Amino acid sequence: MSFKETIACIGAGYVGGPTMSVIAYKCPQYKVIVVDINEERIRRWNSDLLPVYEPGLDEIVKEVRGKNLFFSTDIEAAIKEANIIFVSVNTPTKEYGEGKGMAPDLRYLESSARQILKYANGDKIVVEKSTVPVRAAEEIKRVLSVSEKYHFEVLSNPEFLAEGSAINDLLFPDRVLIGSEETPQGIKAREKLVEIYANWVPREKIITSNIWSSELSKLASNAFLAQRISSINALSALCEKVGADIEEVSKNIGLDNRIGNKFLKASVGFGGSCFKKDILNLVYICKTYGLNEVADYWLKVVEINEYQKNRFVTNMIREMLSTLADKKIAVFGFAFKANTNDTRESAAITVVKKLLEEKAIVTIVDPKALENAKKDLEGVKGIVNYTEDPYEAVKDADAIAVLTEWDVFKQIDYEKIYSLMRKPSFVFDGRNILDHKLLYSIGFNVYPIGKPPLTHFKKI
Repeated sequence: MSFKETIACIGAGYVGGPTMSVIAYKCPQYKVIVVDINEERIRRWNSDLLPVYEPGLDEIVKEVRGKNLFFSTDIEAAIKEANIIFVSVNTPTKEYGEGKGMAPDLRYLESSARQILKYANGDKIVVEKSTVPVRAAEEIKRVLSVSEKYHFEVLSNPEFLAEGSAINDLLFPDRVLIGSEETPQGIKAREKLVEIYANWVPREKIITSNIWSSELSKLASNAFLAQRISSINALSALCEKVGADIEEVSKNIGLDNRIGNKFLKASVGFGGSCFKKDILNLVYICKTYGLNEVADYWLKVVEINEYQKNRFVTNMIREMLSTLADKKIAVFGFAFKANTNDTRESAAITVVKKLLEEKAIVTIVDPKALENAKKDLEGVKGIVNYTEDPYEAVKDADAIAVLTEWDVFKQIDYEKIYSLMRKPSFVFDGRNILDHKLLYSIGFNVYPIGKPPLTHFKKI
């Protein structure tokens, strides 16, 4: 079969794999090749057990894999064949040297640029899909400009995906943002990418801008969303002190059409690969330009999130006779959110580690993330068990800590759960997803986030 053009993507992770799968699904006239140096990851993309769990992803991959979508470790061949090359590699926070703990580690991005330079056999359009700091395109261009034979245009096309609904976000995006240099060649390259997305995205939702605005928009969007979560979580602590209900407060705030109701749900804290990393990136950029007050403002968003996770465990200790030693805690959920197996920066990592520091015995229940949970807790001292069966997890348990908003946790039989636990039995609902009045009527002592507790203990 002949194709109009070939698109390659370097990086087969949580962004690259799903994004390219949807492009292949919606654009059968293009050949799409996803490449990665991780042989195991590529093997799984070519199997029935994909490395990424997203509702709807399996069906799309099975529909187009082997037709116009291909997964490979042959980076050289993909670069040579492709006209358009997406770069979707990890840009984690640096753990060494200048900017440690805040600046992004761009070594994988630079490595991809050098691979493109090494193997290119003609002019190429290079698309930043990874989350990058402002002016990262300039660094990519600097590497590629060494070529005396070929011309490279670098575009910014940040992803705005919410894990757990990524496929729906790709099929029906709020907007697609494409940034380029404002030169004739840059605009021409930008329009080629517009043409691809226009196969299924309404033209009015495809936004074009200069490349620096596009890069900053990704960081700023995540910072604003995280800011809203930290704001409502900060209020949840106050609600617990004064007897207010955070869900009522959140609803009342959200009814103001200047504010809206998105991202105003109190919880044990946000997680995922983007929010913390992108805010720290923004903080580092601000400090680099001497904007210390601006940096301090955004840093507080991250600090409140850490405070919320620590506060959750502190509440557990205080309410359970000031000790968790030798007590069994069933942790319901380890993924950073429902409908994904991603555990990066999950609040559960912090909570479980702190529970283990308090000598608690932990059993983790999660329908999709147990494999990643074991990796995250490898080498951590303490007793940790893993199961997909919540009834097994709560046998002789003292408490349940709900850390992920999986629907399955709303549907189980809590009367049976209660009968299996030690008494008194506690539920600490870190996502406010359960029926607290029902749990209390069964006999549980219930501690929601940002609400008065429902307990059977008499005050002295």
